[in-house]
Amino acid sequence: MNASNDLAALFEKAQLLAQAGLDEEAKRAYVAVLERDSTHFGALTGIAGLALATGYRSAALTAYRQAVACHPNNPFGLVNLANLLLEDDDLGEARRLYERALAIDSRLAFAHQGLASVLAKQGDEEGAARHREQGFAGHSIVVRPYRGTGTPLAVLLIVSAKGGNIPTNIILDDRIFAVTALYAEFHDAAQPLPAHDIVFNAVGDADLCGSILDEVAKIVARSRAPVINRPDLIRNTGRSANAERLAGLPDMVVPHTALVPRALCDEPKKIVQFGFHFPLLLRSPGFHTGRNFVRVENPDALSAAAAGLPGEDLLVIEYFDVCGPDGMARKYRVMFIDGKLYPLHLALSQSWKVHYFTSAMAENTEFRREEELFLNDMEAALGSRAISGLEQLRDALALDYGGADFALTSDGRLLLFEANATMAIVPPMPDPIWDYRRPSITRAIEATRGILLGRAGMNPSRNPGT
Repeated sequence: MNASNDLAALFEKAQLLAQAGLDEEAKRAYVAVLERDSTHFGALTGIAGLALATGYRSAALTAYRQAVACHPNNPFGLVNLANLLLEDDDLGEARRLYERALAIDSRLAFAHQGLASVLAKQGDEEGAARHREQGFAGHSIVVRPYRGTGTPLAVLLIVSAKGGNIPTNIILDDRIFAVTALYAEFHDAAQPLPAHDIVFNAVGDADLCGSILDEVAKIVARSRAPVINRPDLIRNTGRSANAERLAGLPDMVVPHTALVPRALCDEPKKIVQFGFHFPLLLRSPGFHTGRNFVRVENPDALSAAAAGLPGEDLLVIEYFDVCGPDGMARKYRVMFIDGKLYPLHLALSQSWKVHYFTSAMAENTEFRREEELFLNDMEAALGSRAISGLEQLRDALALDYGGADFALTSDGRLLLFEANATMAIVPPMPDPIWDYRRPSITRAIEATRGILLGRAGMNPSRNPGT
């Protein structure tokens, strides 16, 4: 066997190990390929995919960058790297990579899909719609590889090409579940549904996907399988809808929220007539992670703030100062999974706009210690009144899978920021400083897998955890 054949055989072995779900063995085999050829495209992308699946994002990014550097004209390498950068919200570089890929292959559906997501996040809905059509028309069904050894649970995962989907990659382990993703707005109703044991509706953002939920409902109606997160329950979880229906819960404070035409923001007196006072919050519906979300200090600043936000309608939200005596704002996340409460994280920040990824949790030992106390004893950390508020909220939402972001008021009530199905469970980085978070993350993931297995009549003990 010559050196070329030997390398090909070694790469094939790595692929077979990866397909069998033997990740560590596959990693070693890919490394062996790269030791002989450090530019091998398949090995670079293969090891990047495994690194990403096991939480080593920086290693995945390095390998994808190396693949692009060694193979700059391979459009699949460009898309792989762009997809990871898109997840990390590096929109500028992701867009350039998708556009490079399309310059090489103008019909590459995956590049159109990714570019549509970038443009939507940048507020160019017209451009996003154009690329969605090119990326998803004729590609509405995506069968994901199953890498397990036993009989899988076949999941029909309903998603939207527009976004607003529950992040499910960490939940739907490809060694347990055989997943077929169906993009609701591009599905041909004349075609039969893919074979499945259970339906998981991942279209979770009612503000972004209101009309798409109509299509989801039609798809669900055609299936005889159990359904996780029925679309009629999702429809009621938009920000303004939540503010209206949850306002009467006794152990919660729900900020007054209204969806108004953008032109109304040129007339601050009319905003005040809606029951608002300054400062207030202004955001574009359908955006998350703090994008297109601003605090407006006074009436004179309202028109300019609105001009910087995309969308024909904007959400006006009552502002509450949630800083504690130490000057820190706190944002808690609790998941509601099959009727039970699962604490997920606590972020502390000096900014009113609190997000875990921009907070100082990694730098501050005391912050992490406070989060650990919350994760280990949620009731002691929050108090009985807040726990009662969470239970009331859980019952009102009635979702199989969902969650809430919130702070605490001075009298111990829940101050609601957001409650819906799109709450992400994000495993921490491999750094040992996050070891205290892993049990809570694992419990939430296992609980979600348990719903799928249990509702489909399969033994939840098949769940291997994370």
